[in-house]
Parts: sequence; structure tokens; C-alpha cells
Amino acid sequence: MAETLLQVFARLIRATGPISIAHYMAESNARYYATRDPLGVGGDFITAPEISQMFGEMIGLSLADQWHRAGRPARIAYVEPGAGRGTLAQDALRAAARNGLVPEVHFVEPSPALRGLQRQRFAQATWHDDASTLPEDVPLLVVGNEFLDALPVRQLVRTEQGWRERMVGWDEAAGRLLPVAGSQPMDAAVPAAHADAAQCTILETSPAAAAVTADIASRLATQGGAALWIDYGHAEARTGSTLQAVRAHDKVDPFAHPGEADLTTLVDFSALVPVIEAAGARVDGVIEQGLFLRRLGIEARAAQLANAAPPHAGSVARALERLVDPAQMGSLFKVMGFAGGGWPAGAAF
Repeated sequence: MAETLLQVFARLIRATGPISIAHYMAESNARYYATRDPLGVGGDFITAPEISQMFGEMIGLSLADQWHRAGRPARIAYVEPGAGRGTLAQDALRAAARNGLVPEVHFVEPSPALRGLQRQRFAQATWHDDASTLPEDVPLLVVGNEFLDALPVRQLVRTEQGWRERMVGWDEAAGRLLPVAGSQPMDAAVPAAHADAAQCTILETSPAAAAVTADIASRLATQGGAALWIDYGHAEARTGSTLQAVRAHDKVDPFAHPGEADLTTLVDFSALVPVIEAAGARVDGVIEQGLFLRRLGIEARAAQLANAAPPHAGSVARALERLVDPAQMGSLFKVMGFAGGGWPAGAAF
């Protein structure tokens, strides 16, 4: 029988010492996404595109509107990293096509399991292991929904001895993984504003999210186009660990089931603003998902769907509430829009 990832980590830590949170997240999510379809009632979580077609339709209309106002370039590519089953792309591109936008389709997806599901809906799409092989000669329309939250983060913790990296260790007696402070001083890596923070303060950053955002922003600055990052997170920097795990739709100990649960963190959108600007692109804003969808007309679309199929009016109303209500996804989820020079801002910003 193959080793579980828990066994692999235990063996590694016994041999070489604690591993970083970033290492732990990267290995865990790589194993997790490579081996399953995590979405839906039978999976571990449900994303906005799976809740209602309205979500993807609003995004498709927004992209088509930007394309029109940018002069309707003849060649253009739709790019989606972490596209899941392809539901968002299907709904967005159907709505876009009704308005004349029919782009090339590119998915950045290393998971064989998810590529197979995407191929069922987009047989003619092009797949990429990472963004480095995306086309360089066309404007890009990039949409990442719940993509950044699964990228590895680095955590620093203030201890009695000063700042240390927060690591993952192995408790032999209990037979479990647990967070521990590393031995190397990390004070030089801490921003001056947090240098004298209280003990147990945790700082969380995502070099991986910054790197992929910088790459996309640089492409938009050079090639033209626009991007939307949609994820749960915050628009202003804050302290504390946001690492969490979801399994079978319940939150579980993030160190208990490596490779068997979805590990995520809240996205710090404020940290991405200077990254985008340094790459030469323009940030159009960071707004709540509920406001984003309302500005694009989701309530009118919900009324349309309810009128067309009265027996389903209740389910449409519930889906709308889940997507836009501040107590559900409406406030926790944010939408960041950014674009290349010469491209208009998205209508919702």
C-alpha cells in the first residue's frame, strides 16, 4: 500500500526537522487536486459557479463589455487558472458569445483529474501546466475564481526570542503534525511596522500569489487585456493565521489530513496592488462580490430566470442570496480587477 502524505511528512520531519507552512501547503494541495474532483455535494466544497449559472454569466458579460470598449480585437484569449470542472468558463463564454466575444480558450491546470473534466466541456481548449506557456501575441482575458486561496503561504510568528518562521513539526507521542516555531531568526524579514508586535502575532504572506499575479500583470501590460481575481479574503492587511482545511463540507484541523482536505488561506488583496503596479498594469479596484454582481445586473438576470421557469423561482432566489448576501458570500469574497494600459476598466469598478 502506498504511503499516505501524513506518513511521508512524518518520515521527512523525523529525518530533517520541521518543514515550512509553504512546503506543507504545496505538497498537500498538489496531492489533493491531482487525485479527485473536489467540487459539489459529493466532494468537499462548492464554489460560486456551481451554485448558479448567473455567476459565470455576469463575468462573461463583464468581459464582453470590456472587449467591446477596447475596440473588439479580432484575436483574444480567455485564460482561467484553476478552472475546476470548467463550469465558470462554460457559463461565462456562453454569455460572452451572445455579445460577439468568442475567444481562444486556455486553462492553466496541472491536475490530470480536473483536466479530464474540463476536456468534456472544452475539447478544443489548450492546457498549460503553468502560465509560462500562455500565448504571447494576443490580449488576455484572465479569470481566477478561488485560485489564489489555495497557493502556499509563508508565516512568521513572534516568539519570546523574536520573530521565527512558523513551521510544521511532528509530535511523536501523539502521532500528529502540529505548528511549531523555527529556530532561525527572521526579524530582518519583518516590516518595521510589526517589528515590536506582541508575542504570538502571526504574519502571513503568499510569495506564490504575488508571483503569479506579477506574471499576469506583466503580460497584460505588454499584450493588453484584463483580469479578475475572485476569492475570499480582505482588502486591507491584517495579522493572524488564516490557514484552514475543508473536508466533506466541514472545517477540519488543517494539519490532520494532508492531501485529503482542501487547504486554503484568505487572500490579502492589498499586498497584490503594488505587485500589479510594479509590473506596469493598472488596478481598477477591489470590491465585495455582492456589489460586483449587483452592479453587473445579477438581480435582473435572476428575475428573468424566475419568470422563465416559475417552478424554479425559489431555487434561483436562494442562489442569488447565497452569492450576494453580506452574511453569506457577498462580503467575504472580493473581486480584484486589473488591466493593461489602454484597456478600459470593468463595468463593475
